[in-house]
This record gives sequence, structure tokens and C-alpha cells, in this order.
Amino acid sequence: MNIRAPTRLAVGRVRFYGQHHGEVNCSAFSPDGRTLLTASDDGCVYVWGTKSGRLLWRLTGHRGPVKSCCFSPDGRLIASSSSDHSIRLWDVARFKCLHVLKGHQRSVETVSFSPDSKQLASGGWDKRAIVWEVQSGRKVHLLVGHCDSIQSSDFSPTSDSLATGSWDSTVHIWDLRVSTPAVSYHNLEGHTGNISCLCYSASGLLASGSWDKTICVWKPTTNNLPLQLKGHTIWVNSLAFSPDELKLASAGYSRTVKVWDCLTGKCLETLKGMLDVAHACIFTPDGKLLVSGAADVTR
Repeated sequence: MNIRAPTRLAVGRVRFYGQHHGEVNCSAFSPDGRTLLTASDDGCVYVWGTKSGRLLWRLTGHRGPVKSCCFSPDGRLIASSSSDHSIRLWDVARFKCLHVLKGHQRSVETVSFSPDSKQLASGGWDKRAIVWEVQSGRKVHLLVGHCDSIQSSDFSPTSDSLATGSWDSTVHIWDLRVSTPAVSYHNLEGHTGNISCLCYSASGLLASGSWDKTICVWKPTTNNLPLQLKGHTIWVNSLAFSPDELKLASAGYSRTVKVWDCLTGKCLETLKGMLDVAHACIFTPDGKLLVSGAADVTR
């Protein structure tokens, strides 16, 4: 699986083929990089082994296209969201659905776990974000303030705030320490297109990728924008900080993955021709970069 890259950065690629019966909308790696999820328009979530490329499991139950999926940071749970207005929580050990979460009025476009795996955030076309308690499936916060669909989300490292990105081109930072409804205490403006992906670093930097083909790296507590990264020729699909936070990987909705220096904003790597469409990227704990590629669709 390893391929030769221009520098010492070790890069692996994962392709998945021939099992989907609809377009792939999202993919996500497990925390250890050994498992890959894909969410499809056919209403299923597919679980793959990254080394073997084999399909391990197919999760069924949604009644519409699956728009987003992710692992919990402890690796024990999977969350998936759908145009059927619902979120499903799955037990990884048994591949069993534990909860069906209902509260959105339209398609749910994003799901993300808190770092302690105890909370789940969701957002979608109803312009609202909801924070859920994972164990009980109870709704904890209803977050209202965006002017358009919410497409991306991520919790801060301390779990006391949530970032959401929207078609209104803004990133909202919500204070989760207050009672419902939480209020957006920072509104980050710097993009001119839909916020397609968000990623916090361990120290609290926030990276946002957009349909405007740029990446912004923020210090959310001060609204400061220390870096704006330009170089993608199509919208940015996925972001990942390296464990030491010195690098940021960005996957465009194309065959290109870029690796950036977080201190200078310089592009260190441009990895081309590896993939059909780069759906997701993640740094493994040892600093290697994994990238998932597009799937052939079986009609």
C-alpha cells in the first residue's frame, strides 16, 4: 500500500471498489487507520479493511442516501447521517445500531464526535446543529444561528465548544458550557464559499476548507487568522493535522492532496495522480499520511 512520495513523508492510499450501488458521499478512517468507512447514496455505510481493501461489513437501516459518517475517537462507535433526517449510532464490536437520533427537519449533512466520545454533533439543511449525549441518545443542545445549510462540524479539544461550517460561508464557534440554547460567541469570516470541512488541532487551532478552494487556519479564541492557504484548483474535501501539528494535509475533491507547513503556510508536498477523488485523509499516530480514494460504483 505504501507509495514513494517526493520527501520523507510516508503516504498510503486506500481504494475501494465495486460494492457501492450509488455515489460515495463521504469516507472516514478509524483512529488507528486500520479501518475505513464509506457513506453511499445507496443508503448504506460500508466498513473496509485498509490493508486488505476487503469489505468487512455493510451497515443498513437508513432510508435515504448516507451523507456523512465517522468513528468515535475511542474507536468503539460509528455515527452516520442521512437525507432521511436521522442519525444512527452503531456499535463497532457487533455492528449493531444502538440509537436512531431524530430531531432534524431536513437532510443531515455532518456528524462529529467530541474528543471524549461522549457527545455527538450533527448539522444539516435545516440550518441547525444539535449536540447529543451518546450514551442515552438525548438531545443536549440546539444551536440556531446559521443562515444556510450546515455542512461541517468539529469539537474543540476540550469539548467545551463546537465549530460548525455552513453554506453561508461562515464558521460559528458555539459555547457548550452554557445551557440550551447555546450561543455562537465567535463568527469567523474569511471564506467566500461553502465551508466543506473543519478540523481542530490538539492545541486548539482550527482549519477550515471551502468551496472557494482555500484553507484558513484560525485561532478561534481570538478570531485571529494567522494563515490562509491557497493552491487547490477545486474545493477542499478533507483536512488533517499531523500529530506534532507541524503539518496540515488537505484533500481536494480531485486527484490532488497537499501537505502544508503550519508555521509558514508553505506547501511542502503536492501529491498528484494517486486517486480518482480524494475523499478523506488522516495522519496515523506515527505521522504517516493515509488518503482514501474514490470507488467504482456497481449499478
